[in-house]
Amino acid sequence: RVEEREITANFLPEVQQEDPPPPIPPETIQDIPIDFVDVPIDPVDVPNVVESTQDSIPEGDLDQRSDDPFEKPYDHAIIGAAGGPGGTFGERGDGRKKLSGGGDLPTAIIIEQGLNWLRDHQSEDGYWDVDEYHRNNLSGRSGCTQGAGIAAQDIGITGLALLAFLGDGSSTAGGPYQASVQRGIRWLMEQQDEDSGLIGEAIGHGFVYDHAIATLALTESYHASKNPFQKRAAQRALNYISRARSPYGGWRYEVPSDGETDTSITGWMIFALKAGADAGLTIDREAFASTLQYLDSVTDESTGRVSYIGPERGGRSSRTQQNEHFDPALSEAMTGVGLLTRTFLGQTPDSAPIMKRHGDLMLRTLPQWDKAGQHVDMYYWYYATYAMYQLGGEHWRKWKKAMNGAILPNQREDGDYLGSWDPIGPWGYQGGRVYATATMVLTLEVYYRYSRLTGAK
Repeated sequence: RVEEREITANFLPEVQQEDPPPPIPPETIQDIPIDFVDVPIDPVDVPNVVESTQDSIPEGDLDQRSDDPFEKPYDHAIIGAAGGPGGTFGERGDGRKKLSGGGDLPTAIIIEQGLNWLRDHQSEDGYWDVDEYHRNNLSGRSGCTQGAGIAAQDIGITGLALLAFLGDGSSTAGGPYQASVQRGIRWLMEQQDEDSGLIGEAIGHGFVYDHAIATLALTESYHASKNPFQKRAAQRALNYISRARSPYGGWRYEVPSDGETDTSITGWMIFALKAGADAGLTIDREAFASTLQYLDSVTDESTGRVSYIGPERGGRSSRTQQNEHFDPALSEAMTGVGLLTRTFLGQTPDSAPIMKRHGDLMLRTLPQWDKAGQHVDMYYWYYATYAMYQLGGEHWRKWKKAMNGAILPNQREDGDYLGSWDPIGPWGYQGGRVYATATMVLTLEVYYRYSRLTGAK
């Protein structure tokens, strides 16, 4: 737990005009253009690195402008998706407003209620307390005691909550949830080891997930703010990801790698690296090609199913002792990860026909909410929703109908639970109510968080 710090509107120390500005401590988050401060970045000790050189979007395109109040609107490429000729940043900041005006008011309201619940259940220190959110929160609301997760997941779940706010258009520089983002980003930065770049501690297996999700949040935040201290933290976190990669493919639990790779962790790592490339940070070039090779090695060409881990092709998702009663045959989570990863790495259904078979397979396992939670897999729904949106056409139309039918009516409407989702399904026991709510909000932000990259409609 970190010491409480006062949050100011712009994080700039007050100085007398006749005196030179005092030095700014590294932990301070300030929203000023990056060109104003020269901050050294630690070198990356990995082979073949590349920095994004994507051209900016024409200044006249209002949909691509930042909402940063501390500088003139600047343009950016899509975060976490393929650069170059693949589309733009989407409509963060305006997307929810357009949902309201475009006849999808219920979705816009539900997203807002979910974000409000997350805002109200953030701790004063800035993180989301996965197991004690009902005691440790800014609003003092203690009536939603059901749905605690595991304390060890605080870093990763804090990253998820921040991604929900960032996806809606808020950042450390502005937006309706600016203060929540400022607290959360500062807390993540304070958890980072200065030498290794790891966010949190290397305990158990979950720390690799936590680091990947937290890195994605830091990198998206830096992309929106151009803050030099966030840049330093994001670059260090990306360096750690590069050093953790297996020489045979992607990532798994061991750092340094023992050579094993699994699809789930690899997906999060790739999204963090792609966000880094789009933000102009230094990333590992070889990771992209090796990940595509890995995905090919664990994909069943006949069914389109992607396995959780090699060398098996088309195997099912993993389960633990705590969730083994959830039938993995009722989910295609790894296929969703595989399809979205292929999209982010520049493949299209024309260049990689397997992508259509991925989509066909997931249409046979559509979202369905049941009280026992056997058919509920929020992790699957999150990945598959973004993947099917990118695929477009009949795949997206059928998925969207089922997704809305499963998610929208099941947001809680009572008392302190208002705006949240119950953490049912195979992974709810780990992340709890905060995980469930952040994941469902992120899923519904699909309409504007990223633009389409494949030209689908």
